[in-house]
Amino acid sequence: MATGCAPLTPQHAGAKVARVVSHSSGQSARARAKARLALRAERAFGLDAVRARVVESSTIEAPAAHPAMAIGAIPLQITGKPSAIVPPSPPAPLRSLALPVPFTAPLLSTDEKRLRLKTMDDSEVRGCTLCRLCETRTKSVFGEGDADASIFFIGEGPGENEDRTGRPFVGKAGQLLDKMIGAMGLQRQQVFIANIVKCRPPNNRVPAPDEVSTCTHFLERQLEIIRPRVIVTLGLPAAKYMLQSNSTMGKLRGQWHSWRGIKLMPTFHPAYILRSYTPQTRAAVWSDLQLVMREIGLAFPQRSAAEEK
Repeated sequence: MATGCAPLTPQHAGAKVARVVSHSSGQSARARAKARLALRAERAFGLDAVRARVVESSTIEAPAAHPAMAIGAIPLQITGKPSAIVPPSPPAPLRSLALPVPFTAPLLSTDEKRLRLKTMDDSEVRGCTLCRLCETRTKSVFGEGDADASIFFIGEGPGENEDRTGRPFVGKAGQLLDKMIGAMGLQRQQVFIANIVKCRPPNNRVPAPDEVSTCTHFLERQLEIIRPRVIVTLGLPAAKYMLQSNSTMGKLRGQWHSWRGIKLMPTFHPAYILRSYTPQTRAAVWSDLQLVMREIGLAFPQRSAAEEK
């Protein structure tokens, strides 16, 4: 007896898949790049699952499990035959994703670095409306320092004082960072300081993954222009994003990592040091900074007994 609709044949399924693949292949390179940044931000800031994506082939399936990723969805594999459920691989703990390749563009002159940084701030960052953080900010915080800096400090995001002044690390945490830099035998203007996001999240909350993925192309361009010898991440959120890791600070700090061919040292955020102002915390931070000093050839200044306390 005839029914109201014809059964779905393998040929129909194949045609439907072809239409989906054709639509996917028409997406722009810009959209795919934004999706990759969103994935990195989601992984770094604790989301444990992402939507499956359509791949450009005759087979549609969830992305293959990277040793560092745990995909919570069950892949649905569609071929020319009826759909089959493919059991997922056992989830692996998130450690780090494959990091981008080192920068290959030639190094810029000091004047060209300064010009490009200023142009980016003036024409892109100050008036940026790409994410919701622009709705509540007073001033964007581009970052500041030496365009030829050997050390690039990266924090999480601007706070109340930074939002008011448009400068990074100017509150109590900034005062402590200045002391940390001074203990290395340097002055603030000899390093570069910036944040993962350029605008203050309301109530100093952790930036959301979509805010991070929208904003971090500015930071990556700053790093490409300046080409520091060492990156120092301040606090766990900055380390998690740069390293794409879900490890604790205790496991990350005190050892070298790499980001696009640049050595990276995670350490505690100055605000955390102020909250946990113990000899153990301060000794750990000083140990991290000494590794950085040794890497770039800085002399170890003599510290008084009062400074050690």
